[in-house]
Amino acid sequence: MDLSLLRVTVAAYLLATVAAVADLAVPRPGLKWAAIRLLWIGLLAHVGVLSARAVAAGYTPITNWSETMSVLGFLVVAGFLILQFRYPLATLAVMIGPLAFVLTFGAYAFYQGVGELPPKLQSILLPVHASLAIFGMALFSLAFAMSLAYLIQERRLKGKRMGTQFHLPPLEMLDRLNHRFLTWGLSLFTLAIVSGVVWAHLAWEHFWSSEPRLLWAGGTWVVYALVLQGRLTAGLRGRRAAALTILGFATLVLSLISEKVFVMGRHGGTFG
Repeated sequence: MDLSLLRVTVAAYLLATVAAVADLAVPRPGLKWAAIRLLWIGLLAHVGVLSARAVAAGYTPITNWSETMSVLGFLVVAGFLILQFRYPLATLAVMIGPLAFVLTFGAYAFYQGVGELPPKLQSILLPVHASLAIFGMALFSLAFAMSLAYLIQERRLKGKRMGTQFHLPPLEMLDRLNHRFLTWGLSLFTLAIVSGVVWAHLAWEHFWSSEPRLLWAGGTWVVYALVLQGRLTAGLRGRRAAALTILGFATLVLSLISEKVFVMGRHGGTFG
């Protein structure tokens, strides 16, 4: 059942992307709100996906790459739609829609059936570690969307191309949201690494291994830590902060890809 609902979710996010891109090409209020409604439809179907998966598995569905992509896509869309109640961000559906589609399509393309949880994963630290990591990644994804919107909006302002009906949020708002998402995202990601270190010591009696996934995760943490440190101490703002946030997101994407491509190691599914 979760696979059928996942197909509906992917389709809804794809249609939301089409509506948002159409609104970018030929701005119409109806297209913008159609994209938002389709994201809501996709989100409701996504709730069904995760609920059905959890019931069938009997544990939190965050134990493999497909489940991680699915939960990450859900959190990105949910976070964006919640923001709609406070900030005028509807036009950012043109960025959130494609991101949600790619994540959920990846979950669908590499779908894995429910299996028995490996003994090493039967720990209270599984939902703690995985949830912290995925929530942190979701906030980094939202920071990426704000940063990309910032660079586009800044370029439009410099080029004096503001006559179009397609309106992006003010630069100050985008920069402020980027900072908040980075702060919370790095906090959660740091706690995820700490909980992972503790778990690794308890399960395998060592704190770290040179898996590609872990190396990329460490690199991701360093990039985001440098960006946040620059904001706090060196007054890093605006375009430079947005560009470095996008760089951090690129390392995050590579860390997720490495987990799927380089399947060796515990994060690749062996857990031994």
